[in-house]
Amino acid sequence: MNQSEQHVQEAFRGSYWFSIIRLSLLFILLCGVVYPLVCTGIAQVLMPGQANGSLIKGSNGEIIGSELIGQNFTDRQFFQGRVSSIEYKAEASGSNNYGPSNPDLLKRTAETIEAWKTDNPFVPVSRLPIDLITNSASGLDPHITPESANVQIPRISKLTGLPASQLEKLVQEHTEGRDLGIFGEPRVNVLKLNIALRELIQK
Repeated sequence: MNQSEQHVQEAFRGSYWFSIIRLSLLFILLCGVVYPLVCTGIAQVLMPGQANGSLIKGSNGEIIGSELIGQNFTDRQFFQGRVSSIEYKAEASGSNNYGPSNPDLLKRTAETIEAWKTDNPFVPVSRLPIDLITNSASGLDPHITPESANVQIPRISKLTGLPASQLEKLVQEHTEGRDLGIFGEPRVNVLKLNIALRELIQK
């Protein structure tokens, strides 16, 4: 190989690496900066509530929570959500994925059932919906079935003094239907339901 051919090859290699670097920087800029900013901007214009976390605020503007993430309600006069093995911590989304014969799962389920018997003596275990004793896949599910809300009404009625008929109407008002009328199942957002319940209690 003569000297001129070497110069040509070196120039080609230099041009080749320059093209790679330039193209990489271009895609980093487009995919890492421009695209996220455009998507964020569109979301803020079209659906600002969802883009900012679907936050629920009180009358004073204080953030109470997100309608997408469940919460623990330790006060038995409020509706209870699903079991969460991660205590509804959003940074640790997931579940233990136990099999049906796992001793820890059986122990947790037995404890949940015993707690139900203690707190809900007027409702037999045979009426206990499965979603009240099982963990969702994410551990963050904010919803329960309407049946799971209704079976808690005797306890809440006794503790709050509110008529059962009023609580049944409250559950019905907060029952969300299937998405587009065909997807999913009817459900109740526990946080929204409890906010409305608190308003009734405070009247």
